Amino acid sequence: MEAKDNGAVKDLTIGEPARLIFYFTLPLLAGNVFQQLFGFVDTLIVGRFLGVEALAAVGCTGPLMFLMLGFCFGMTSGFSICTGQKFGAKDFDGVRKSAAICILLSLLASVILAIVGVAFCRDLLIAMDTPPEILDGAHSFIGIIYGGVVMFIFQQMLTNLIRALGDSKMPTVIQATTLCINILLEPIAIIWLGLGIPGSAGATIVALTLGNILCILYIKKRVPYLHVRREDFSFDKNFLLEHIKIGLPMGFQSSIIAIGAVVLQIALNGLGSVAVAAFAAAHRVDGIAVMPMMSFGIAMAAYTAQNFGAKQFGRIVDGVKKCIFMSCSFSVLVAVFNIYFGAEIIELFVGAQAQQVIEYGRLFLIVTGLSYWALALLFIFRFTLQGLGQSFVPTLAGIVELVMRIAAAVFLVDWLGYLGACLASPMAWIGGLLPLAIAFFFTARKLGRE
Repeated sequence: MEAKDNGAVKDLTIGEPARLIFYFTLPLLAGNVFQQLFGFVDTLIVGRFLGVEALAAVGCTGPLMFLMLGFCFGMTSGFSICTGQKFGAKDFDGVRKSAAICILLSLLASVILAIVGVAFCRDLLIAMDTPPEILDGAHSFIGIIYGGVVMFIFQQMLTNLIRALGDSKMPTVIQATTLCINILLEPIAIIWLGLGIPGSAGATIVALTLGNILCILYIKKRVPYLHVRREDFSFDKNFLLEHIKIGLPMGFQSSIIAIGAVVLQIALNGLGSVAVAAFAAAHRVDGIAVMPMMSFGIAMAAYTAQNFGAKQFGRIVDGVKKCIFMSCSFSVLVAVFNIYFGAEIIELFVGAQAQQVIEYGRLFLIVTGLSYWALALLFIFRFTLQGLGQSFVPTLAGIVELVMRIAAAVFLVDWLGYLGACLASPMAWIGGLLPLAIAFFFTARKLGRE
């Protein structure tokens, strides 16, 4: 049978799993690429128009952005899993009440994170041993991003709610539109208005604000399941705790991983501005390259949540098997592309004259590309377990990733230099994969019996 469409949403509990997952993933992949392109565009425009030093200033804030924005993505994804489970169970009152909880918790998190982020971001940059010549530029960029974190959180929250109901297309359209607005505004802010690095950050916040308005208008017109009423805010405490139980561990899990990235950035800063710029540019490329694997994982969270709510346990295991084949195939294709064309892509950021930056960036893409298969499996197992409402093992896997990145920063960078920094991600992926694979094996046996 074909999947049943409900206007702008889709029932993922009916239809052939591989086909459902693949077609749900395609727009999700596009949306995630557009999301990553925000950082890509920031880095590209700043590097080309303001120079390598400005590129290093924006690039060294990457771990701090990951620290907060990764938490936002994980947290809102966790909240929306509850929404997807209610939708799969055809409990539409529960869907609206879940959306109401997501709104309140996201608003509370926005206020807390903005206050803490703005207050301590400069101290964090200093603690990271950021080179003095790029400290002020880095602070001006990340301070504005942290101050506007509410826009990041609400776009993630709204698009995750829409995806939880089986619609992965419209969030992609909204993210693409937001990116186009950002691409138009950044050169205006940087060049025409002469705002420099702060202009780049400000343009991103304005673009996200307009994107949130588009999300709200779309939900109002096409997604009646998310039309929250006043009485939907009168939810019970257990339902609230259910969201927190899934959402906060997923957010902290992303932050735990980001702490490892911060420690690694400290080690990189000690290697000088060239290494920082190369790593920043290559990391932007890598961030887009891993999107197919991440998108298949996120698709499994929505697919698993709906089928778990509908008690279709056999479909979950079948979907995982087929998703592994598809995602690992993509991981090989992306790795080959990065290995063969990595130097040309890095050149876009810095120009042909910065040969050392290009070579360093290419080395990073080769080392990480050879380990994309592990990342594909990690995403599938992690998001499937989270779609089932499990949080302990995914959080444990995040801690393992943290330990691996710290080990690379403390020992390998000192021993191997820049190559040691390149090995941090592959070590983290393989280390985090092990507990996830074991947990899924036993979970799959349990689901099979049920």
